[in-house]
Amino acid sequence: MTMRSFGDIPSGCRQRLLAHYGLGVQGWLDTAPDLLATAAQRWKLSLRGYVDSGHASVIAVATDLDERPLVLKAWADPDRYHHEVDALRLWAGGPTADVLEVADDLAVAALELVGGRPGGADRPPRETQMVAAALQGLHIVGRRRNLPNRFPRLAGYLHGEILPRIRRRAHALDVGRWSPLIDATLPSLADLEEDPGRTTVLHADLYRENVPFDWLARPRLIDPLPMLGDPAFDWAFWTVYYDLGHGTSGRLTAASRVSRIPVPVLARWCRLLALDGLLFYAETGDPRAPRMTEVLSDLSASTRRSGT
Repeated sequence: MTMRSFGDIPSGCRQRLLAHYGLGVQGWLDTAPDLLATAAQRWKLSLRGYVDSGHASVIAVATDLDERPLVLKAWADPDRYHHEVDALRLWAGGPTADVLEVADDLAVAALELVGGRPGGADRPPRETQMVAAALQGLHIVGRRRNLPNRFPRLAGYLHGEILPRIRRRAHALDVGRWSPLIDATLPSLADLEEDPGRTTVLHADLYRENVPFDWLARPRLIDPLPMLGDPAFDWAFWTVYYDLGHGTSGRLTAASRVSRIPVPVLARWCRLLALDGLLFYAETGDPRAPRMTEVLSDLSASTRRSGT
């Protein structure tokens, strides 16, 4: 295989990375095929094709000398590469994908292809319960091992990014009919704090596409944005975003039962993330805004019923 024989990255992938990182990533995008080809040559892999997914990396499927399929992933941000690989290694033996090879000079890694195909194997009927158990296992593994200081802190993300952008957008945007819901939600977030006794390594990006299933119908959590912090954040993210607008109350119940964090505590974190998402969707004209409004409204109504 020649160094340039793999071809350009998919246009959808290119557009997502440009939207995420800005025009400054253009030069890296032009070199990404060479980075993947260099890593494949180094590890004696055969590149099979791109996977048009993700917002911060370029992903391809490859096979090793035994024709075993795996994932080659190139990160535009070296820090994000190090954080993700370090987290997956920390969680080794848990419900994640195995790290097979790394190239720090390229910011490229070879990872297990869960289920032998992009997206993983078929999902089982008891998906919610199984993913909840896997997430709890991930948090337990993180607490039992030495927590590395190299990961970002949830506190910094919460007070340095989430809350400031919520306030900025709530003040600047014309949200129309959603204004009463947003105004009613904002005061409850002012004193939101973590419980330091629960601190662990968080996944922090628990969309459904980041939880494929393997051939044994086990969930495997991939593509983390690891942080150190309160697992209530992970449970809330999973509750709100895993399948937006579908099964929210069931996930909230399962999250509380498995984590043993009370529903009122989790619900406050859920409202934080739902409000942040709604304001982002409103600012960008995302068609998911009405769906997120329903999620936030339902969370607020359930909180009023419980008296919190």
